[in-house]
Order: sequence, then C-alpha cells, then structure tokens
Amino acid sequence: MNIYDISKKAGVSIATVSRVLNGSENVSEKTRSKVLLVMQETGYEPNIFARGLGLDTIRTVGILCTDSSDNYLAHAVYHLEQKFRQHQYDVLLCCTGYDLSDKQKYAKLLLSKRVDAVILVGSVFVEPTKEKNEYIYDMAKQVPVIMLNGYLEGENIYCAACDDTDAMYRTTKAFLEAGKEDILFFIRKLSFSNKKKIKGFEQAFVERGLALREEQKLIFNGNFDETKEMLKERFARKPKFDVILASDDEIAIGVLKYAKEAGISIPEGLQIVGYNNSKLAECCEPELTSVNNRLEYSCADAVNIFMRVIQGQDAPAKVMVSAEIQTRKTTNILF
Repeated sequence: MNIYDISKKAGVSIATVSRVLNGSENVSEKTRSKVLLVMQETGYEPNIFARGLGLDTIRTVGILCTDSSDNYLAHAVYHLEQKFRQHQYDVLLCCTGYDLSDKQKYAKLLLSKRVDAVILVGSVFVEPTKEKNEYIYDMAKQVPVIMLNGYLEGENIYCAACDDTDAMYRTTKAFLEAGKEDILFFIRKLSFSNKKKIKGFEQAFVERGLALREEQKLIFNGNFDETKEMLKERFARKPKFDVILASDDEIAIGVLKYAKEAGISIPEGLQIVGYNNSKLAECCEPELTSVNNRLEYSCADAVNIFMRVIQGQDAPAKVMVSAEIQTRKTTNILF
C-alpha cells in the first residue's frame, strides 16, 4: 500500500494525498478527513524512508532514455543526475533503445525498484497512438511521470520542454526576412520534437504568403558521414538552396562536410544552422550556428516539477523554455 493506492481509494489526486501527509493548509477539511479515513481503514503508514517528507519514498528517481551515446540525451541525463543529487536523490538509468517493447520492459523494471518518479528523456517516448502510450499512462497511476521535451496529457504526467515550434519559426522567419526563400529543412526522424519544428518551419512560410515546396523538407535518418554521402548523391556539386536548417547539430555537420568537399563557400554560398547548440557546434570548422534549446533549464524545470509534486504542492502540467539562436560562422544574417 502506498500513496498512489490511497489516492485511488480516496478519489483524489496524488498531490492531494501528499498535501495531507505534509500537513498543508491547502486542503479542505472535508477532503483531508476523507483521505485520513482511507489511511486509517487500510492501516497505511509512511515507511521509514520518508526522511521527514511524509511520503512513501526511497529517494530514488528512474530515468529512461533511448540511447546514452546520443549527444543530446547524454547531456540531458548528466544535467538531471546533477540536479537530483543536489536534492539528495539517487538516479537509476535505463537505456531502452527505440523498440516499444523494450521501453515497456524497462518501465516495468524501474517500477519494480519502487522509484519515486520516472523521467522520460527525449520526445521519442511519445508514440503516435494512445494504445502505444498506454504503458506511460499505467506508470503515471503509480508514480509521477515527467517527460523531458515530450508531452502527453494525463493525470500525474508532466512536461518540461523547449518551445521547438517557436524556435524553428523564428529561425526560418529571420532568413525569409533577409530574402532567403530557398530553404531546406533537414530532419532526422519524425519524432514528436521534430514534428513541432516542422510546424514552426511551415508557419513562417504561411505567415508571409509563400508557397512551401515539398522538396524543402528532407527526412534522413543517418549520422553525419552518411548525411554527407546522401547529399553528394542528391545534389551532385551544388544544391539549389541558399540555406539548410538541420534538426540537430550532428546532421548539420554532415551538411557542412558535404559543402566543404563540394567546394561551396560557407556562409556565402550556403548558410547552415544546427539545433541543440551542442559541443559539436563549437568543435567543427567553421563553427556552426545553432539553436540553443537551453537544455539545462528544461532539466532544472523537470526536477523542480518533481520536487513540487513529491512535496504535495501544485505543479504545472507543462513548462516551456524559449530557445536562443547562437550565431557562429556558418551564417551571415542577424537573428
């Protein structure tokens, strides 16, 4: 028996049970009495791991990520672990891969460890149908689920993310206002996050009454070397675009490698923008202009949401941060 069982039996939210346990005044006497009665009837007592919080906790949070070798995901895990440590919480990490069955398996594994919450790192955990997301809803019936850069609407599910739609809209708009209409958006995977970026890209064209050709969106799931080879085959020596926007820094560097091999001057002959503002953007030559999604802030938001929920305080279902554009040597316009 834990606070999630009490929540279900009392017909109130988990946050409300937490408030009762913490003696919060932000609970009506009627609700408080109902929750306390259920606790009395079930013989529920917070266990010895409560450490003064009044919660059934072992101060451990589970993190699911698909691939810890991915630059973005690795940095997200790092920031999350550091920030949870500041609150004296340990972290259990599971790398699931991309198959749904493996995501479900590792979700069950973390729950069996009685973690206090599960953090889903990356938008790839958002599946296209409700049925495929059912395991996330099931997790949320037992512990808070916090999605980093993904969003599902549901009880006990929270989101901390960058506003990818606005970021790509502002980036595209800047080029259009500079008279650069031949823009290619280069996408790796149709993830939840990348769909939001596509929406922003399209929105900038619609707002200016410009027709967007289907060939201006290119989806290719490969690394930077494969990106370079694919572009060589597709465009031969010269692409018919003035600007290439990439959905992440790695494939943007693939574009950069292709352009240098093809003898295209950067940024005079082709402007390139990456996304995530990773260390890769500073390590290449020339250094890459990149959208800074301010990942550290989203990670801090995720941890803050958890702390509010676990302490019985109100927590927003969604917290969004605004991106910044980090200008370097692969563009020559003002953002």
